[in-house]
Amino acid sequence: MAKIKLTKTELKAQTDALKRFQRFLPMLQLKKQQLQSEIAGIVAKADETAARERALRSEIGGWVGLLASDEALVDGLVTVKRVRTGFANIAGVTIPTFESIDTEVREIDPWATPAWVDAAADAATKILSLRHERAVYDEQRRLVSEELQRTSQRVNLFEKVKIPECREAIRVIKIALGDEQTASVARGKIAKSRSPEEEVAA
Repeated sequence: MAKIKLTKTELKAQTDALKRFQRFLPMLQLKKQQLQSEIAGIVAKADETAARERALRSEIGGWVGLLASDEALVDGLVTVKRVRTGFANIAGVTIPTFESIDTEVREIDPWATPAWVDAAADAATKILSLRHERAVYDEQRRLVSEELQRTSQRVNLFEKVKIPECREAIRVIKIALGDEQTASVARGKIAKSRSPEEEVAA
């Protein structure tokens, strides 16, 4: 703790600081809870998106062997041209939100390619969309986690450093001012009890 002045002015400054810290602390604690809740929600959405991708892969599992047998045909079949995102605000944090992807399907000759190529293009588009959606959730989690870390540090600073320091400073100043007042009263009583002759002699 920094050296403090043992004065009434310093006592008021420390008391005001303590009130300020005690007023802000509940707001920071609430923000911390909100951020923790948001992270849990983001993780749940990311997990749900991953589950949808697994389900889709499972659905196409029956004919996915066809893709392997003709890799040259499906290589670069679907290309992501653009990922469309928006923005949202969570407890003061600006995060990206997934909207959609723009894809381009390579031109294929419907007469020269098997019928399953269209289904492969559709499945690939859905899988790519889910992957990019999950990537946006990962970015959301990263940003919100960073803010949670900063907020947690501030909560700890207030709870474990600033508030205890103010309380200790107030206690020390009050003791010092009390001792000073007691000493002043004692000096006053001694002065009153002295006779005029003693005052002249002094």
